[in-house]
Amino acid sequence: MLAIYIHWPFCISKCPYCDFNSHVGDMADQEKWRAAYRKELEFYASRLAPTPITSVFFGGGTPSLMEPHTVSSVLDDIARLWSVAPDVEITMEANPSSVEADKFSAFRSAGVNRLSLGIQSLNDDALKFFGRAHGAAEAKAALALAQKYFERTSFDLIYSYRGQTLDAWKRELAEALSMGEGHISLYQLTIEPHTQFAVRMKKGESLSCSDETAAEMFEVTQERTEAAGFPAYEISNHARPGQECRHNLAYWRYEDYIGIGPGAHGRYRIGKDRHAVENRRAPDAWLRQVAKAERGEQLDEILDLSTAMREAVLMGLRLTEGIDLRAWKTKFNFPLVEENALFLHHHPREVGDSASFLSSSKIARLCSEGLLERNEKALQATRAGLEKLNAILSYLLTP
Repeated sequence: MLAIYIHWPFCISKCPYCDFNSHVGDMADQEKWRAAYRKELEFYASRLAPTPITSVFFGGGTPSLMEPHTVSSVLDDIARLWSVAPDVEITMEANPSSVEADKFSAFRSAGVNRLSLGIQSLNDDALKFFGRAHGAAEAKAALALAQKYFERTSFDLIYSYRGQTLDAWKRELAEALSMGEGHISLYQLTIEPHTQFAVRMKKGESLSCSDETAAEMFEVTQERTEAAGFPAYEISNHARPGQECRHNLAYWRYEDYIGIGPGAHGRYRIGKDRHAVENRRAPDAWLRQVAKAERGEQLDEILDLSTAMREAVLMGLRLTEGIDLRAWKTKFNFPLVEENALFLHHHPREVGDSASFLSSSKIARLCSEGLLERNEKALQATRAGLEKLNAILSYLLTP
């Protein structure tokens, strides 16, 4: 299986919390972009073995600013170059402004069958704080329209921001769950480096709520989404059974994917080699390089086994299902955890680290503290472990 990510780097404005590769600039010559996407797709089709395409994801930036013809052109190229699974998931990220919502029908006709809306809040004051161009009423109208045209929809909300109370989040979450049909992404606000929020925070501005309140909000989020039939399948992503985002599951399960467009990343295998690819971030630089060399990469390296396994742990433990031990062994031909005996929390066997990728003694300690669970099928983080996952990963992956 192979997943394809298409990056559209342009936005109408830059949100203060955003650290994605997005640019406010000229996006008029879409014929040039269609030609560049086509060349990079053709390069990968010539390089990779014939593989069914299971998902295509148009991300950004704001890909709903693309012309519908650009979307259909990319999808036609993919269908020409690869076999496409009958149930292929084709997702587009969109903002809920009326200008973009007016194109939902055309995007559906172009082939998109799943829409992900960046609503971010159902509160007008919070939307202003986040620098969003839409209001709450406009967001709700856009979601209703999306649910009319697309078989599957999702939307994002951000919580734990400055001034938000636990009760206010409970009310907003209840409203969101009443609106959602299959999938909701609920993110705690994080201040990423090189964002406007990071600059403001360095100047002393408070942007987030307290750690204690954020932890309470996380607990409430897990409990109420599960009760409403939207259990977490990843730290910040919640879905009804069968409505999980297949494209993102490819990342978290460390399957093969290619990235098309400026700043896009890829991980894929050719024979026994696993390639890590990163494209040039600047849109103009990417366009110029693709015109000359068929692809816009600035990095293409072959990962050693240890690095690949480390990446797979970082991704896999984000999932509530955890890491499938049999699939891991098939993928890497090396055990993730000790295989020789049923894992015992209170009397772990003392084995050398060479017996498995992760230390048995470290796994035993985290299990005894209620942060990880391990059985014969999987290694997974508990709910308490998911809340502390960064610390857990640092502990597990530090020699």
